[in-house]
Amino acid sequence: MDEKHIKFFSHFLGRDIDLLVSGHWGYPVLMFPTSMGNYLQNRDFGLNNSIANLVNEGKIKLYNVDSIDFQSFYAQGLSPNVKIFNYNLYTRFIREELIPSIQRECSVHRIAVAGCSFGGYHCTNFALKYPDVVDYCFSMSGAFDIKSFMKGYFDDNVYFNNPIDYMQNQDGWKYNHMKIVLGTSDWDICKDDNINMSRILAARSVNHWYDEKKWASHDWPLWRMMFPEYIGKMLAGQL
Repeated sequence: MDEKHIKFFSHFLGRDIDLLVSGHWGYPVLMFPTSMGNYLQNRDFGLNNSIANLVNEGKIKLYNVDSIDFQSFYAQGLSPNVKIFNYNLYTRFIREELIPSIQRECSVHRIAVAGCSFGGYHCTNFALKYPDVVDYCFSMSGAFDIKSFMKGYFDDNVYFNNPIDYMQNQDGWKYNHMKIVLGTSDWDICKDDNINMSRILAARSVNHWYDEKKWASHDWPLWRMMFPEYIGKMLAGQL
């Protein structure tokens, strides 16, 4: 695959954010890493390569973005209010700086987002917060409650970045255009999180696909199986 490393300066974060862009053309998929992972993680664990044929054919273009987990949820020594403040800046960087660049580069209005494990949280939270710029959300073994990182602290930033809270008060029609996949498995440590998220979405009449695979654990072999299936269905109009 054609790959390019980009340093994208964020005014919100006051520094460069690393991106790995794979492919010369195609529908854009913004990919988030797992807990404390970086922009190379999905490539290094073979997730990118699981759809290499689609990237090489110019059908899909991958944008793997760095996380700021070490400056937010997993930051040692930072108070919870600072952690969530920093993460909120990260979501604003994605929405107001990175997405417009991807839209221009790929000549699209809305994009797809994807992630595994904690990357599933990142992509789902972003899609549900900003449905105006997302058409597809592929969460693989995601978890959707960040309160365990907050040590009892709660404010508007926590609420509006915690899907299991804010989605209980959202209007389902906002997501009528969006195709949401909650991928999990019978041995997935995040299975219950996905069941709960699915129930919340259903209660708000948000259409989605709860996909539970069999005989698979919370790990890369499962996600390398899921990702090409979901992308293939997206391209075939089968979601």
